[in-house]
Amino acid sequence: MKKLIICFLAVLPYLAFSQEEAKFYISFNSETLQNAFKTIEDIYDVRFSYYDAVLPDQTITLKNEIRSLNQVLSEIELQTNLRFEILDNRYIIVSSHKTEAAIQELEKIIINSYLTKGISKQKDGSYQIRPRTLDILPGLTESDVLESIQLLPGVVSPNETASGFLVRGGKMDQNRLIWDGINMYHKGHLFGMISPFNPNATKTINFINKGSHPRYGERASSVISMTTNTKIEDQLKAQAGFNGIDGDAYVDAPIVKGKLGMQASVRSSYTNLYQSVTFDRLADKVFENTKIQNGDNPNNEFNFLDFNIKLNYKPNANNSVFVSMISIDNQLDYTVNNSQTNEAFNDRMSIKNTGYSFGWNTQWNANLKQNTSVFFSDYELDYNYITSEENEQTSDFEKRNLIFDSGISTELQQKINTHHAVTLGYQYVLKDVSYLFKNTTNLEFILDQDKSAVQTHSVYANYEFKNSKLFDVSIGARATYFDELETYRFEPRLLFYKQLFKHVKLQVSGEIKNQIISEIDETVISDLSLENRLWRLANGNEFPIINSKQVSLGFIYTNDGWTLDVDNYYKTLDHITALSFGFLNPQNSQFNLGAQEVYGVDVYLRKHFNGFNTWVSYSFNKSESTYRNLNNDNAFTSRSNVIHSITTSLSYKISNFQVALGWRWQTGKPFTGSTLGDDGLEFNEGINTKRLPNYHRLDVSSTYAFNFSEAGKLKGEVGFSIRNVYNRNNLISREYLGNNDFNNEIEVIDKFSLGFTPNIMFRLYW
Repeated sequence: MKKLIICFLAVLPYLAFSQEEAKFYISFNSETLQNAFKTIEDIYDVRFSYYDAVLPDQTITLKNEIRSLNQVLSEIELQTNLRFEILDNRYIIVSSHKTEAAIQELEKIIINSYLTKGISKQKDGSYQIRPRTLDILPGLTESDVLESIQLLPGVVSPNETASGFLVRGGKMDQNRLIWDGINMYHKGHLFGMISPFNPNATKTINFINKGSHPRYGERASSVISMTTNTKIEDQLKAQAGFNGIDGDAYVDAPIVKGKLGMQASVRSSYTNLYQSVTFDRLADKVFENTKIQNGDNPNNEFNFLDFNIKLNYKPNANNSVFVSMISIDNQLDYTVNNSQTNEAFNDRMSIKNTGYSFGWNTQWNANLKQNTSVFFSDYELDYNYITSEENEQTSDFEKRNLIFDSGISTELQQKINTHHAVTLGYQYVLKDVSYLFKNTTNLEFILDQDKSAVQTHSVYANYEFKNSKLFDVSIGARATYFDELETYRFEPRLLFYKQLFKHVKLQVSGEIKNQIISEIDETVISDLSLENRLWRLANGNEFPIINSKQVSLGFIYTNDGWTLDVDNYYKTLDHITALSFGFLNPQNSQFNLGAQEVYGVDVYLRKHFNGFNTWVSYSFNKSESTYRNLNNDNAFTSRSNVIHSITTSLSYKISNFQVALGWRWQTGKPFTGSTLGDDGLEFNEGINTKRLPNYHRLDVSSTYAFNFSEAGKLKGEVGFSIRNVYNRNNLISREYLGNNDFNNEIEVIDKFSLGFTPNIMFRLYW
């Protein structure tokens, strides 16, 4: 049965393809334009692009007749002040007869509904995700911010967590997360299993994996920039809901009409009150191979809370101001008792990330605008591992990691004419990072500690040339001075876009990036597997500034509901650091400097047809690392390298009902093999010469939206999802535990994926 399911999923993209009919029955009875557009999209398999401000506040009415798409649009034009431009026989740009600006901006989208409605690919190669309009994705009842990104080509999560994803061979800490201009360092609730960013409070997510604008620095791999609503709503909007893990609420309310508005959201786990099957499955994975796995204490605590508040103020037509605040809090307090030895082991952990930002945007004239912002981010990790015997404390191991990150920036955007534009900017950032390991047994002593700060001054410039008859090009550069390190870095950026033929587009990009803050493995007490990675700053010596270079070349074909996107890339990473821990000798935790070379190809194929949406993506990635004093200075396979990855999905939408089926297959991660010798495990087979078994799983999800009454504004939505439908037992990691003590034997630690994991969802909107 499992083989039949896999064979069926492998041909999903071809099951729903057939020719579209030209005309369909369609009617509207005093329907709003937004609802009418949704109906047209479902019936004619098209996608509308528009700004909310473009749509007039009126309704339309059409008698029930057979009409072609053009006939429907013509009748809407007669009833409204709108006009429509159809691109590639599928994408419809909506604009008002009063303005041309909307068309010029919306043409930046080259692929709409990339995986599903709500995800688009821009001309600059970035992806834009709008969680509030996102249609269903397999395995998700709600639009998890980071889980949605993992379905895009070139993104994999070998450890099967929301936060632990790798972009084009880069490491987890090389992805920069920004919330309303605030740098965020805590990436996942429940030890990475759930995104810490509430999707219902997030309006737009920009995901950049290549050719990023020079305003973005600080990370060597990707950028995930999340923003909340900047519009001051005319009336109160609110929603609330729950799933198998947490409950949340969101409100967007006008305070002074057209001038001042407020948004607020809160989300909290309810695991202290009730532990669902969904939570049990996540906890099984998190606590695997730890003492907590076998613990039985009803007073244990494992929960999270996040909330955000934002004020939008618009004093006049040319100025807008916002103040935003976000707080993420995770708490763990678990005690495991051993009745035979009268020992107790207590894990206490608190992880908090709080951020504040202020922004001012002004339009000086028709062609010049300025954006100025200030932010502060506070990250605190506090961990205690306490052992007791006969109810008396015998030891207390403490771990601390603190980050104070603040900055100010201003940017000028000058539009010279319809073809030329220039951007200039300046950024100042101060990062203060420290960590501490302290142990208290008989006497208190510090095992390791570090505290450092780095100030950076960055200036950047970007020039854009746009001409649809010729090509689009963006050339920029970023220059940064690291004060305490007394060094400079220069980062050129390039984006090139050209329409080669009617249905074929070319994209070329290149970039250089640098990174001064990264995560290291904590090995001072290596039998702890929970949050064993800590942030630290580059110091120019054993931790130099990481350097990344990337070039890419791609083609996009779109025609008659088909989309084919192929992108080739080559990336190098220099001055990266790694522990020999986990390579050959787990008891040796020496840091080694090295470099990484990555070559990859991302392929995406999609077809839409009468309510069906089906796509398949394939990623090839070859990544090799070279470190001094390891493997005789010869290259070896990178530890996180996943050579082949395939994801395919088939979804169907009719009216307010949606269902999605998705399957993922990927090659297993490499690991260093071992053999059992006279003195325990021996490592004589080379670094990362073995691979784990191939990984695959099937996910399904479904939602249904409804109105409580025809006249009322209260709406509801229910949904369910199942991850790993056929309960595949995937081995996702093999590690070695040496405990930094030559008197102890080395242990093999195998970690497995989530098993059969159901989830439910219920939401109210008004």
